[in-house]
Amino acid sequence: MDALLVVDVQNDFLPGGALAVPRGDRVIPVINRIMPHFSLVIATQDWHPADHGSFASNHSGRSPGEVIQLEGLQQILWPDHCVQNTPGASFASGLDVAGFHGVVRKGSDPRVDSYSGFFDNGGTRATGLERILRDRAVTRVIVCGLAQDYCVKFTALDALRLGFETVVVEDGTLPVEVSPGDGDRALQEVLDAGGTLVEHGVW
Repeated sequence: MDALLVVDVQNDFLPGGALAVPRGDRVIPVINRIMPHFSLVIATQDWHPADHGSFASNHSGRSPGEVIQLEGLQQILWPDHCVQNTPGASFASGLDVAGFHGVVRKGSDPRVDSYSGFFDNGGTRATGLERILRDRAVTRVIVCGLAQDYCVKFTALDALRLGFETVVVEDGTLPVEVSPGDGDRALQEVLDAGGTLVEHGVW
């Protein structure tokens, strides 16, 4: 069985948002078009407390883009984004959320970030996504959403590591690109790990 994973299509990652992916809103019609082709659609949602350790504002004298050590892990600092119960954390208004069969929230522990939809960045705390997929006998996941070079990439890599056949919808994701070329490098990492890329038109 296949499952579609819609990663973090939230207001703060769209143009005008706190951590905007350039042209990020362009993934919305692509995702809306393919959702009806899947009997299981799970969305992930960044869900940070205001005191999250990945926010530059919570580290005196630090700025977004700087890298620190957070609980023993390398952590890039971000602008405050997807704070719980704020408009920025809400799913994009144009996204067909009625097509979701479940939502998995991540990033709620202030001590560690969580790019992947499966685990926190330390790999120690599961979000429950794997259990949902196993319970439904899912063998292949199709991944789309934002951002290509962070949450989409790490969700796809974890899916591969867990033994799921993994496909990234290339025109259903876009990168934030802290460094130029990060998006292409992310897709290559997925390919190198055994994943595949498709365009949404295959559905």
